Amino acid sequence: MRNIVQLLSVISFLFVFGCNSHKSNGSSDSKAFMLTDTMFRTTTFGKVIEEPLRNELEFFGKITADNNKLIEIYPVVGGSVTKVYVELGDYVKKGQLLATIRSTEVAGFEKELNDAKSDVVVSRNNLKVAQEMFEGKLSTEREVLTAKSELEKSESQLNRIQETYKIYNLKPNAVYEVRSPISGFILQKVINEDMLLRNDHTNNIFDVAQIDEVWAIANVSEADIQQIDLGLDAEVSTFSYQGKIFHGKIDKIFNTIDPETKSMQVRIKLENPDFLLKPEMKATVKISNTLKEKMLSVPSAAIIFDKSRNFVMVYKDRSNIETRKVEVYRQVGDRTFISSGLKEGESVITHNQLLIYDELND
Repeated sequence: MRNIVQLLSVISFLFVFGCNSHKSNGSSDSKAFMLTDTMFRTTTFGKVIEEPLRNELEFFGKITADNNKLIEIYPVVGGSVTKVYVELGDYVKKGQLLATIRSTEVAGFEKELNDAKSDVVVSRNNLKVAQEMFEGKLSTEREVLTAKSELEKSESQLNRIQETYKIYNLKPNAVYEVRSPISGFILQKVINEDMLLRNDHTNNIFDVAQIDEVWAIANVSEADIQQIDLGLDAEVSTFSYQGKIFHGKIDKIFNTIDPETKSMQVRIKLENPDFLLKPEMKATVKISNTLKEKMLSVPSAAIIFDKSRNFVMVYKDRSNIETRKVEVYRQVGDRTFISSGLKEGESVITHNQLLIYDELND
């Protein structure tokens, strides 16, 4: 019986020693972790800094042409469209021929032009005759003055019709030329060959716009209006260019509420040198507002989300890296504001942090 008790005591001692030895080895392995040279070279770090708290609001809208650089072209006469030289989306230069229209109205202008030219010739001859008769004392000076007045009237009428020809781009044979008043892109085209335009046609047939600068129009809900102000920074993205950000500022607030959407519109002017942004593109607009309150922040890349909590890897040296639980207050772009868990000046890992986290927390 005594032998059995002694055997059980030895077994218990070995079991307890084995457990303690296993725990000790596990702790030693954790403490022995160190960044290898290879991993250290590819690891990046960021500082914990205190900065003014920022707020970021997201709205939806669309890209539009700058109204100050958009021209609607209307036909000044009715008639039959004989030729259309451009298509929707084409780039045109100032003065470029867009379409030609054969018109009875132009024929009427042509008759007026010919009549005005004939009147000038007749008036000049009448003045010459009056002057000769006055010199021969066969007429009075008043008749000469009357002839001069008639010549001035006929010349004035001729000049008026000639200016009409220049302004309306009227040509001989009853042809009206539609030309672009500016260089830009054809944004709208509602005219085709052989189309008959009525004399009372009031709709524009072309829209031409310069889009080296465009507008992003965002719809701001009533609840967010108080947080919007002129000059706030805006980031605009589109579905067409995923990952590409266009930067601008709010330069116009339309202080009216749309009764259907219950929203107010704001305008952001954007540079568009490569014409990437096209009118009517859908856009997402993020507007940043800097507050007076300050808070600690880290690069957003440093945040690790695991088990419904947020962590960062605090770097002290290559053999001293700590997994730190943090409370995230708000993420604004590439910065995340932290309400607790860090101190100003500490370093956090922003690349390879997931590998290190898994190594230390398996």
